[in-house]
Amino acid sequence: MAVLLLGSVLLTLVTLRAVPAQPVPVVTPADLDRDFTRAEQERESAFRRGVRPWGLTATALDVLVPTVLVLGGAAAAVAHAAPGPWWVGAVSAATFVLVVTRAATLPAAVVVRRRSLEAGLATGSWARWMRDLVVGFALGWLLTALALVGWVAVAHAWPEAWWIVLAPVAGALVIVLSFLVPVLVEPLFARVTPMPESPLRRELLELAARDGVAVGDVLVADASRRTTALNAYVSGLGSTRRVVVHDTLLDRDRDDEVMAVVAHELGHVVAHDVRTGTILGAAGAALAVVGAAVLLSRSWVLGLGHAASPSDPAVVGLLLVGGAWVGLLGAPVQSAVSRRVERRADQHCLDLAADPATVAAMHRALAVTNLGALRPPRLLHLWFGTHPTSPERIATARAWAVAHGGVEVAHLVPGGDASS
Repeated sequence: MAVLLLGSVLLTLVTLRAVPAQPVPVVTPADLDRDFTRAEQERESAFRRGVRPWGLTATALDVLVPTVLVLGGAAAAVAHAAPGPWWVGAVSAATFVLVVTRAATLPAAVVVRRRSLEAGLATGSWARWMRDLVVGFALGWLLTALALVGWVAVAHAWPEAWWIVLAPVAGALVIVLSFLVPVLVEPLFARVTPMPESPLRRELLELAARDGVAVGDVLVADASRRTTALNAYVSGLGSTRRVVVHDTLLDRDRDDEVMAVVAHELGHVVAHDVRTGTILGAAGAALAVVGAAVLLSRSWVLGLGHAASPSDPAVVGLLLVGGAWVGLLGAPVQSAVSRRVERRADQHCLDLAADPATVAAMHRALAVTNLGALRPPRLLHLWFGTHPTSPERIATARAWAVAHGGVEVAHLVPGGDASS
């Protein structure tokens, strides 16, 4: 156990060291008033008050529901009662836990969806939303069930040394899925079409070329069928790499801000964030297998899940519960790394675009349209915040302008009246 703990600490330190820390600017209420109207601040605050309790409730249920089902013996009862070979029991238990958990969190998801519609953030019909929910759940269920059945199958084949076989396999699967999932998942939730020949398309390709990133195409995603949120991203590898811009971003008719968003996304490509994240994820998956082997060698741990051995199909419940708790308790580290990654991409964006005023305006537009949290509770931001807040990013743009001898970025409130 000591070796496992040491390995976890070392992996965490390596992960943090892989992404150097960036300065985190201090944002005051006066800064908010300079860049966001009181009405915008109140709208964001009201939206957060409406959705935050439900989001936290869903997060708690995602951990507590499987814990109760497994510790109470319900998951094991389903696994042991299933007819046929052992893998039917494993799939049945996994399906039972996943379906009940999803059902428990569904009311919270419905409330958040309704609040998002009222705020103008979500669009589209309830039927489309439900279709996306079902497709997302089905995809998650399939990947989870296959992984768990494979886990137990290895334990059946190598009862004493299953973890030696499974650890490298788990790491390899993370790498394979990092290539396959974007290709398989993206078309399920958005249609993309080539961007028509235009000055913006040429400028985006030139921006990528200036950054040393080979891009095969520029595509437009029909995000407006589901949301008003603004976004763009770079996906694919090598000759398949493409820039994807949401139609909601194009509809603003602000090509300079589109360029700024893409410059940020190119920063992730230049820094090899996906590659680094995949390698560290693979190492984490292998370490998780070793950790599970240590725990499942204890009879009292198996007893918690009402399982007789690591090859008992009831063990899938313990694996689901363990994964849920590791995800929750490990969220602060993952969020801290993610914020570092995003701050580095922000710096790259400023260096590449060399237009801090436009970058600041872009972050303001993202915050207002996407209803991004302006001043989230500190603990929640440290635990779950994957990105710096928009006011922090605007302050970073101002600091960049001063450091590079440029004109100070003026206040961003339209008309200069923060009380409007």
